[in-house]
Amino acid sequence: MAEFMGELRRTAFCGEITDKLGQEVVVMGWTAKRRDLGGLIFADIRDKTGICQAVFDNASFADFAKAERIRSEYVLAVRGVVRARSEETVNPKLPTGTVEILVSELKILSEAETPPFAIEEDSDVNELIRLKYRYLDLRRPDLQRRLFLRHRITSAARHYLEENGFTEIETPFLGKSTPEGARDYLVPSRVHPGQFYALPQSPQLYKQLLMIAGMDRYYQITKCFRDEDLRANRQPEFTQIDMEMSFVEEESDVMTVMEGLIARIFSEAAGIELPRPFRRMTYREAMDRFGSDKPDTRFGLELCNVSDLAEQSGFRVFAEAVKNGGSVRCINAKGFEEKLSRREIDALGDFVKSCRAKGLAWITWSKTEGVKSPITKFLSEDTQKALYERTGFEPGDILFFVADRDEIVFGALGALRLHLGERENLIDKSKFDILWVTDFPLLEYSEEEGRFVAMHHPFTSPKTEDLPLLDTDPGKVRAKAYDLVINGQEAGGGSIRIHSQKIQQKMFRTLGLSDEVVAQKFGYFVNAFRYGTPPHGGLAFGLDRLTMLLTGAESIRDVIAFPKVQTASCLMSEAPNTVDPKQLEELGIDIVKE
Repeated sequence: MAEFMGELRRTAFCGEITDKLGQEVVVMGWTAKRRDLGGLIFADIRDKTGICQAVFDNASFADFAKAERIRSEYVLAVRGVVRARSEETVNPKLPTGTVEILVSELKILSEAETPPFAIEEDSDVNELIRLKYRYLDLRRPDLQRRLFLRHRITSAARHYLEENGFTEIETPFLGKSTPEGARDYLVPSRVHPGQFYALPQSPQLYKQLLMIAGMDRYYQITKCFRDEDLRANRQPEFTQIDMEMSFVEEESDVMTVMEGLIARIFSEAAGIELPRPFRRMTYREAMDRFGSDKPDTRFGLELCNVSDLAEQSGFRVFAEAVKNGGSVRCINAKGFEEKLSRREIDALGDFVKSCRAKGLAWITWSKTEGVKSPITKFLSEDTQKALYERTGFEPGDILFFVADRDEIVFGALGALRLHLGERENLIDKSKFDILWVTDFPLLEYSEEEGRFVAMHHPFTSPKTEDLPLLDTDPGKVRAKAYDLVINGQEAGGGSIRIHSQKIQQKMFRTLGLSDEVVAQKFGYFVNAFRYGTPPHGGLAFGLDRLTMLLTGAESIRDVIAFPKVQTASCLMSEAPNTVDPKQLEELGIDIVKE
């Protein structure tokens, strides 16, 4: 039977009793483990700070029968004196393993059924079970440490931003749906039948309006919502550390201030000192060398462009790819010839096909049998010689080639590079690899829509020197955009925004948005430009992703208290779910059954 705390009040946390030797303490927490040795009962009591051992001795503890009732996950309050453990009972695995509490008073505050899985560090229990009982899963020390570090990240961010003149301002969750992004989550309005709010994919327009309003430096740690397919590092609702600054340029202002923020977060939240300034790499260089705009540069296996050699070769697949405006690129997997069997090489061909490539060509150089490949018969001796010199091809190596449109070649070889790096443990995961990627394309052409679309969003400023290209060759226009990449993950990104009415109008026209569509979707925002807009820019860091990187978690779900699964549902609360028909009637909504 559960008891009230009575006069017992906690005087110490379980993980903090080591320095209280000889003192009487009251600790409260959950029973992590219980061992009954007859006249002695040992109970490990757990709270958010750690575990301590409580000892119930039949010779000195009056209500020993109550101690015998204790079971796993019972909530206890105990009073007792902290004493040193005997030498043979010291537990070096516990921070409190040199001391224990000799209990004089016990209250069982809450009883518990046997949990569906053991509450223990680094549990290997199926994730779906853990998420169904997330309130139990969150008792595990490793998950709690991640959430505590997440708190330290937000605390460090707030302190730094306030020191640097930023003001925290909240923006609305109920806004207007806008195009040029992922799907919105829609919220029907009861007061305005047939009309909908949209949950924000980001506070983009609002934070720009705050700059027009003269707020100068804004920040917000805010929820964002996107109705998109989920991956390990995506959730339908996620959190951003969102910032905007007036009268700034990207390099000297925004990126410099943001480097200071990341350095402060790493230092205060994780005790890691980062060298500054962070490296810079252009989008073009990142794609050419690593096949990705978020390159992991902790290992080699860089891409090599051999299009000029391939164009002159007799290998039709290569020559036609270049003739059609694509490219042929390769990776020299140095030393891999002895690591990969022919069957494993063929499996890599299937791997790149999953990345939309048509196939994977290869050349191996065995130290005993020489060069082997199905494609060398199509390559002249001079071409082979030039190819081997350019790629540094030597005995023991394998060359892997993909030929196609650039976007497919980069995607396939970039993914293959990471796959091989993980497979052969080439990535030093003890390091943090941090760099800025800059000079992104402003636009990308959508075959599906038959028009240019914004690579970031329609309010990103083009580079001044590229402005004339908006009229003549929009695909070559570079943006004043920048991403911060950590260990091959986009940790944050932003841009200098358009502050000129004329350039913003030209951007809308380039995107194929009519005046009517602009007025309908962005009318209030465009109108604000008429009243004086300062040059401004900003950036947003993904808090969930930052936490995942700093804790080494494999999934973003491990750093969010109550995450969704890949179907965008919550196994614990069973959201989303049906609602009362009366609620739908009030909203004027009818569910159409397929």
